[in-house]
Amino acid sequence: MPGAKQQPIITLTTDFGTDDVFIGVMKGVILGINPAVRIVDLTHAVPPQSVEIGALLLRLAVPYFPDGTIHVAVVDPGVGTARRAIAVETASGVLIGPDNGLLAPAAEQVGIKRLTECTNRSYWLPRVGSTFHGRDIYAPVAAHLSLGVAPDRLGQAGASLTPLALPVAQHEQDGERVRVRGKVIWVDHFGNLLTNVTAKDIEVFPSQELSVSIGDVVIDGLVSAYAAVPGGKLLVLVNSWGLLEIARRNGSAGKHVGVGSGASVVVTVWPTAKSDAPMASA
Repeated sequence: MPGAKQQPIITLTTDFGTDDVFIGVMKGVILGINPAVRIVDLTHAVPPQSVEIGALLLRLAVPYFPDGTIHVAVVDPGVGTARRAIAVETASGVLIGPDNGLLAPAAEQVGIKRLTECTNRSYWLPRVGSTFHGRDIYAPVAAHLSLGVAPDRLGQAGASLTPLALPVAQHEQDGERVRVRGKVIWVDHFGNLLTNVTAKDIEVFPSQELSVSIGDVVIDGLVSAYAAVPGGKLLVLVNSWGLLEIARRNGSAGKHVGVGSGASVVVTVWPTAKSDAPMASA
C-alpha cells in the first residue's frame, strides 16, 4: 500500500551449499535479533572458495532489489586471517562481507558512498570462532542494521575496497575475421553456459554471421529464444543478463559439450563462407 513501511530485506550469497546447517544457523542468528526481517537466498551454490564467481553473481543480482536492502555475501578463503570484515554503504543499500574483492564489483556498479570496517564487537555474537564469521560477524551485523543501526556505528571508517577485476572478453583482428575471446563464467542449474562475452561485445556484428566455438563444437548464428531450435540442439543467445549464453534445448549444454566454468569461448565473425571452420558444427 502507498506509504506503508517496507520490512527490511537481507539477502544471503555463499559458497556453503545446502547439505550442511551453515545457512540455517545464519538465518537463526538473524531472526534471533530481528524476527521481522525478510531473508532472501540469492545462492549458496557458488563454487567453494570462488570469490570471482561469487562477485559476479552478486553483481548481477543486487540492482534488482529495493533500496535499503542489506546484502550479506560470504565466500571467504581467508576466514580467520587479518582480512577485514566490512560494510559498504551504496546508493541502493548495504553490502556486508569479507574485504577480499567479493563485494567490489557489485558495490562499484551501484555506487559506493562509504566503507566501514566492522570492528565494533557489540554487533557480533559474544563468542567468535575462527572458521564461521558468517554466523559470528556478518549475520548479526546485518540483523542489527535491519533494526536501524547506522552503518557508521559498526566500527571505524575504512579506506578503499580491495578491488576485483572480473575477466572481460578480448577482441582481435585476424585478417578479415574478427574474433572475440571469452570464457564460461558460470554454469547454471539447467546446464546453460554463461560467458563473459557481453551483448555490447558483439552488437556491431550481424547475428547470423557469428560462429561460436566451445570445446569441440561450433554453433553458427544467434537465436532469440531457447525454443528457436529443435529439442536436443545447441544454441547461442544473449540472455536476460546481457551475456552471451550457450544452451541446449531441453538439455544441459555443459554436459553435452563436456565443459564447465573457465572453458574458452571464441566468437568469430566470418565475412565470407564458413567452409574453412576448424571444427564440426553442433
